[in-house]
Amino acid sequence: MFDRIRKVFQREGREPNGEQPSLLSAHGPVSEWAASRGMSFSTGALGHTVSMHGKVGGHAWRMELGKPTRDYISGEELRARAELGVFDDVGAMIINRSLKDALERRAYSMITDTLQTTADPHLPEEMRWLAMYDEIGWEGVPDSFWASYAVLADQREHALAWVDDALVDLIQSRPAPAPGAQVPFMIVLLRGRCYLRMQYQPALTGTLDHASAVFTAACESALGAFGTGR
Repeated sequence: MFDRIRKVFQREGREPNGEQPSLLSAHGPVSEWAASRGMSFSTGALGHTVSMHGKVGGHAWRMELGKPTRDYISGEELRARAELGVFDDVGAMIINRSLKDALERRAYSMITDTLQTTADPHLPEEMRWLAMYDEIGWEGVPDSFWASYAVLADQREHALAWVDDALVDLIQSRPAPAPGAQVPFMIVLLRGRCYLRMQYQPALTGTLDHASAVFTAACESALGAFGTGR
């Protein structure tokens, strides 16, 4: 009996041609977008993610689109990662203020909750970074940027070297229709790697264009400022 039940579920989980369902058909424009930019495209083993691979400054980078790995992201999550090999003692992040405020409220709630005696093992690592790094600000950056984003770093000099004017302008030049200020977004430089994590909204290839441009610009700035071969 259990074998028959298992076979029913297996049939229901397959496409009409007998193949396992994947995001490939659901994200046809994404695969076309990747191909048009010389990036390879693949689906995860379980079909829950699609991956795109490219090069930045001679270093491989990967962008993934799929189910959220953070509970503060709704819909689909867009994330990227590059092993840059820059100085691994540099720590910095750019985060939209709405997400920063939400994570800080969550941390404060934990601290003040007298019934909670142990830390939640599922808390995102970003909350620890917010506690570790100081927010850095400086003149010459548009007030509109500071209203929407915060820059945090282990040292002020690291923030100034990484977040240059070109990166600030690029982050702000979001294509229409632009996501609201509350949509989660962050770029992190940590342990010699650069990461991007954001909510895929709006779900358009224009969002992929902007996200990849911002991420690769952040990688190039990090390589120029903190590359070990300087």
